[in-house]
Amino acid sequence: MAAENGFRLHRPSADDPRPVRAGVPEPPPILDDDAVLDLSTDIAGNDVEDTLSRLDAELVGLANVKGRVREIAALLLIDRARQRFGLAASRPTMHMSFTGGPGTGKTTVALRMAEMLHALGYIRKPKVHTVTRDDLVGQFIGHTAPKTKEALAKAAGGVLFIDEAYYLFRPENERDYGQEVIEILLQEMESERTSLVVIFAGYPDRMERFFSANPGLSSRVAHHLEFADYSHGELVAIAELMVAGENFRFDDAGRAAFAEYLARRMSRPRFANARSVRNALDRCRLRQAKRLVELRRPLTKTDLITLTDRDVYGSSVFTEPEGPSARAPA
Repeated sequence: MAAENGFRLHRPSADDPRPVRAGVPEPPPILDDDAVLDLSTDIAGNDVEDTLSRLDAELVGLANVKGRVREIAALLLIDRARQRFGLAASRPTMHMSFTGGPGTGKTTVALRMAEMLHALGYIRKPKVHTVTRDDLVGQFIGHTAPKTKEALAKAAGGVLFIDEAYYLFRPENERDYGQEVIEILLQEMESERTSLVVIFAGYPDRMERFFSANPGLSSRVAHHLEFADYSHGELVAIAELMVAGENFRFDDAGRAAFAEYLARRMSRPRFANARSVRNALDRCRLRQAKRLVELRRPLTKTDLITLTDRDVYGSSVFTEPEGPSARAPA
């Protein structure tokens, strides 16, 4: 029945031997009012479910973010179904704001969001082009517009991810060119809304001031997703995922030592959630490598994959004093 109602839309891939016709494919015929449409026959829905499953596997916690992503997926899937019955509606706006601390998964969610929007036909390419202020703002008159338009051209058909977006707005500097970037973005977000999604990202308090100072920009951002800092238990689970992903494992003492490390590290300066976990594990691997070399004996597979408490307790977090003056540990 799927072939009859035309809901299974073929999306060609790079290794697909079937020829691709030039031009825009004809839309499937409009269904009768009494027809029944099975959402499970939409290939895009299956692609989206695969993407959402990957998101669940990659990221611990973030229930509110994952819930909003599923809502957006459902909205676009139903929008596709409505089109099959000839029900006209305005195209939903997908520009977004991601607020949260470093290492909370904003970039990963942006990548999966691009894949999902592409599968549902909202954007042409499952691509994220990441920029910061330096990629958009020029140093002299006439330099900003070309830089911004170049970034927009690279993101065309996909997602433009602006990290630390609040740096675009510097009201204390009357000669700053960041406002010119915002004005160009406002135009493009409205005129190119069918071919571009813009995601602004940054710390919650600074992003709030950024949008408050730019009401025109705020009104064009339909979806605000908040990425909370991870709890201690979630960070332990993230560490286990990262360790397994690199074909390592903690022994029991090593696992307990790393949990203790995290409890201490979370209160220290410049803690960056999952990013700090990864950095800590990289240093554990350095200490493990040194320990194994110094054994001066043949090594087993178990030796090579196991991280012990000795590999963890070598961190300066266990030797330096705690408090606001303490530096980020090695």
